[in-house]
Amino acid sequence: MKKTKFTLLTLFFLIAFSINSWAQKTQVSGKVVDEQNMPLPGANVVESGTKNGVMTDFDGKFKLDVSKSNAVIVVSFMGYADQSIKLSGSKTNLTVKLVSGANNLEQVVVVGYGKSSRKNLTSAVTSVKAEALNRGAISDVGQLLQGKSSGLNISASGDPNRKASVVLRGASTLNSSQGPFYVVDGVPGVDISLVSPDDIATIDVLKDAAATAIYGNRAANGVIMVTTKKGSKEKAQISYSSYVGFEKVSNQLDMMNATQLRAFVTKNNLAFTPENDKGANTNWQKEILRSGALSTSHNLSISGGGEHGNYMASLTTLNREGVILTSDFSRVIAHLAIEQYAFNDNVKFGLNVSNSNTNAQNVAQRNTVLLQAVNHLPVSPVKNADGTYFENFISTGYFNPVALINHGDDDTKTSNLVGNFTTEIKLPFGLKYNLNLAYQKSTTLHGEFYDSYYQKYNSANFYNNPDPPAVHSLINFGVNGSALRNTYTNTNNIIESFLTWDKTFGNHKINAVLGYSWQEDVLGDGFQATTTNFPVDNVSYNNLALSNYSSVSGYRVDFGSSTAYQKTRLISDFFRLNYNYNDKYLIQGSIRRDGGSVFGANNRWGYFPSIGGAWRVDKEGFMADQKVFEDLKLRASYGVTGNSSGFNAYTAQFISGSLGTFYYNGQQIGAYGPNQAANPDLQWEKTSTANIGLDFTVLKGKLSGSVDYYEKKTTGMITSYSVNPILVPIGSIVANGGTMSNKGIEVSLNATPVQTKNFTWSTGMNASHNKNEITKLTNPFFIGGDSIRRVQPEGGGQTGSTLQILKEGKPLGQFFTLQYAGKNANGVSQYYDKNGNLTTTPAIGTDYHYAGSAQPKLLLGWSNDFKYKNFDLNIFIRGVFGNKIFNATRADLFRPATAMTTNILVDAANESPSDLNSFKYSTRFIEDGSYIRLDNATLGYNFPQIHKYIKSLRIYSTVNNLFVITKYSGIDPEVEQGGTAPGVDSNNFYPKTRTVLFGLKASF
Repeated sequence: MKKTKFTLLTLFFLIAFSINSWAQKTQVSGKVVDEQNMPLPGANVVESGTKNGVMTDFDGKFKLDVSKSNAVIVVSFMGYADQSIKLSGSKTNLTVKLVSGANNLEQVVVVGYGKSSRKNLTSAVTSVKAEALNRGAISDVGQLLQGKSSGLNISASGDPNRKASVVLRGASTLNSSQGPFYVVDGVPGVDISLVSPDDIATIDVLKDAAATAIYGNRAANGVIMVTTKKGSKEKAQISYSSYVGFEKVSNQLDMMNATQLRAFVTKNNLAFTPENDKGANTNWQKEILRSGALSTSHNLSISGGGEHGNYMASLTTLNREGVILTSDFSRVIAHLAIEQYAFNDNVKFGLNVSNSNTNAQNVAQRNTVLLQAVNHLPVSPVKNADGTYFENFISTGYFNPVALINHGDDDTKTSNLVGNFTTEIKLPFGLKYNLNLAYQKSTTLHGEFYDSYYQKYNSANFYNNPDPPAVHSLINFGVNGSALRNTYTNTNNIIESFLTWDKTFGNHKINAVLGYSWQEDVLGDGFQATTTNFPVDNVSYNNLALSNYSSVSGYRVDFGSSTAYQKTRLISDFFRLNYNYNDKYLIQGSIRRDGGSVFGANNRWGYFPSIGGAWRVDKEGFMADQKVFEDLKLRASYGVTGNSSGFNAYTAQFISGSLGTFYYNGQQIGAYGPNQAANPDLQWEKTSTANIGLDFTVLKGKLSGSVDYYEKKTTGMITSYSVNPILVPIGSIVANGGTMSNKGIEVSLNATPVQTKNFTWSTGMNASHNKNEITKLTNPFFIGGDSIRRVQPEGGGQTGSTLQILKEGKPLGQFFTLQYAGKNANGVSQYYDKNGNLTTTPAIGTDYHYAGSAQPKLLLGWSNDFKYKNFDLNIFIRGVFGNKIFNATRADLFRPATAMTTNILVDAANESPSDLNSFKYSTRFIEDGSYIRLDNATLGYNFPQIHKYIKSLRIYSTVNNLFVITKYSGIDPEVEQGGTAPGVDSNNFYPKTRTVLFGLKASF
C-alpha cells in the first residue's frame, strides 16, 4: 500500500512539474481541399517530427495546437501527394490544396503501442483507408479487406452469418486458429463484430515480426490494427449514410431436371420407384432459396468538440437476409468515443465504448439441407396433394430439404461490449505515460429446436454433414420435438501501462516504449441443457419446462462440455526502441516476455524478440542530383512471435471423465478414467520471420510501391499426437512437435497515370505468392510415422476414402487420392495403383498418389478509381491463381447407377450406370480453382453544396460479384481457404450472391 501511495505521489509530482515547464502553444486552423476545391474529410494534419496531429472533419476543416510558432505541419490524404507548410506564428483560415499523387510518406501508421510515419517504418505494414475498403452489403471486416492487402488470403461464402476466413502469409499452425489478431483502438483481442464498417478510419495490417512481435504470443498469424473515427475540435457535425441492396444467387449446380433425368433413366433401362416418381419437375435448389434477399444499413453519427476535447457517437443498424430460406442476419452497433484534455492539454483522458447486438438466424441443419437439395429427384414434389411435405422414408438418408428448413430453428443472439478508458500524460524530458483499462464482455444465447416432424426421420440413418475435416455422425431428434438451449459469457479484463520517450539530439531521434500488460479471461461461464417430448410444436426452444424427457427411455440431458468454463491469465512485459539518424538510417528492436496459464507448468514463460533496420537511400548525397526516385528505402527485419490461441485452459492438464459403462454383478456401472494426458512441458508455438523489403516512389510521386520477400518458420507446432499407450495410457497427448515454413514475395503498386483538370485515374495493384510446407511432423513419442491421412467427406460408397494428407515435405492442403486413368475397354473407370499399373479395384490409401495442393500460387487485387468532375467510378478486380479444389460435391453427384434414387449432374449424362467406379474420389474430381472476379463496381455522384445546412451529399450504386472467370465446375471457386482442410468443396457451400446496392451519404 505504501508503494502504491509513493507511486501516485511521484506521478502527481511529475504532472505538477510538467505543467510549469511546458511552453505556450501556437494554434493553426484551416481547411484541406482537393484540386476542385472540394473538402477532404479525414485528411491527416500532423506537426512534423511529433505525433501531434488531428484529422479534418466532414468539411475538411481542422484546428491544431503546435509546439512552436515556426513549426512545420504535414498534410496528407491517401491518393494525394503530401504537403508540408512552415508556419510563422498563428494562422487561421489556412487553405491547403492537395494534388493527386502516389507519394504519401508522412501518412500516419498505427503500430503496436504507438504510431509512426510511413517514411520511418522498418517493418512490413499495409495501410488501408476507409474509402479504399470494399463496398457492398458487407457485415464482416474480413470481407472489407478482400484483395486490399498483399499477403492476405480471404475467402467467404454467401452465408451472412459466417465470418470470412482470413490467412496472412500462409498458415502457421495445424490447430484451428489461423486468423490474425485484431487490435481495435489499442484494445487487444477485440471481437471484430464490435466495429461498424462506417466507423472505420484506417486498417493497418502488420505482417512481419518486426511489426508484430510487440504482441508476443498472439502475433504468429499477423496483427490487424483497426482505428475508428474520432471527433474534431470544430462545431458539431452530423452524418448519415444508408443503403439498400438486393441479392440473388450468382450460380447454382447444373443438375438434371425431370425431363433430362427421365430420359437418362429410360436410356439406361432404369426406373424410378413409384414412391419417388410423382410426375413433378422440381428444382430443389430453387425451392430452398428466396427469390431475392434484401439488405439494408443505416449509420447515424455526430461528432464535434471544443478547444480541450472532442467526441464522436454513432449508431449503426445492419440487416441482411440470406438467400436460403429462414437465414437472416441483423446487428445494431452503438459506439461512443470521447477525448478530454486537462492541465493545459498535457493530460488526455479517453473513453471508448462499443456495444454490438447480433441476431443470427441460421438454416436448421444447414449442411444437410444443402446436400439434400442437390440429391433430391426432380420427379418428386415439395408437397403432396394434401399440402403435407413429400417424403420417401424407404430410401436411406433421403429427407425433404424444404421440410428440414421449415420444421427447425437454429438461432444465436450475441451481445458484445467493450469499454476502454485511457489516460495519456505528457511528462518532461520527452516522456509520455499511457494507462489503458479495458473490459470486454461477450454473451451468446443459442437455441435449436426440431419439432415433432423430425421424429419421422430414422435416427439410424440421419447423419449430419459437417465441414471438413470433421466426419459425420448420427443425430437423434428424440420424441415429439427436441430442443437445445445454452448461454455462455466470456469476459476479458485488460490493464496495459507503458511509458514512451521521444527525444531528438541533433540528427539523432530516439523513440522508446516500455510497458506492462495484464489480462485475465473467463470463458464459457454459463450452462446448457437439452430436452425432448413437447406437448406442442410452437414453443420452439423458448420453454424447456414444457418438455417431459424423463418419460423417454434412455434419454440423457446434454449439459454441454465439462471443460466449457475456463479461466486464463496472460502477463507480459515489453520494450521497443526506435533509433533514427538524420531520417536516413533507421533501427528498431523490441522484445516481449509473455507468461500464460494455458501452457505446461514447466514452460509458462516465453520471449519474443525482433530487430529491424531501414536505409533511406534517397537521402544519401550521391542521390542528390538524380531525378528518378522521390523515395527509395531498403528494409530488413527478423523476429519471433508466438501462438497462444486455439488452446484452452486445460490443454496441458490431466483430465478424467466418463468412459462409458461396464457390466458388474448384474448391473451396468459407470466407468471413469483418464480422458486427457497431462503435459507439463507444453510450450508456445513459435514463428520466426525474416523479411527484406524495398519501398520506392518515382515519376514525381505518380508511382509508388513496395516489394517484400519473407521466410516464416513455425516450430513446436501443437497438436494431438498418437503415442505408445505404454508410455501414455490415453494413447494420445497434446504436445509440441512439427515445424512448418512459409516463403513468399509480395508486390504493391500505386499510380496516378492520368491527371487533368476534370479527370483523374488512380490505380493500385497488389500481388503475393506464398509457398507453404510442413517440414516436420514428428514428436519424440509420436508413433504414426511422418504422415496423417485425413478429410473424409463420406459420400455414398466412399467409406474410408480420404482426400488430403499431412506429410513432411508437402503443404497443408496436399491432396492425396486415387489417380484417375480414364476408362478401360469395358467403359469402367480405372486407376493407377501404387506401382503405376492400371486397376479397376484400387485399394484405399495404398494406391493413393499426391495430386496437387489447395494452396494458391498467386493472389491479386487491382483497384481503379476514375474521377470526372463530380462523378467517380471505382472498379475492383480480385484474382486467385494456381490452387486446386477437390470437388467432392461433383463426385457425389456423378453416380449414374443411382440416378433412379438420387439426382445427378447434367454433365454425367454420358456416364454408364455399369461403371461403378465413376464416382470414386480421385484426381478426376480435382479441378483448377483459379479465378478472376469483378468483385465490386461503384458509381457515385457528389453534389455541390446544395443547402447551407447540407455540407455534402453523395449518392452511389454498387454491384458486387458482377462476374467471375473460372474453369471450376462447382458453384463458386471461392471455397474455404482457412482451417486445416482448405480447398475441399463437400456438399456444404452456401451459394455466393450477386448484389445490386443503392446508397447515399450526407453530412450536415
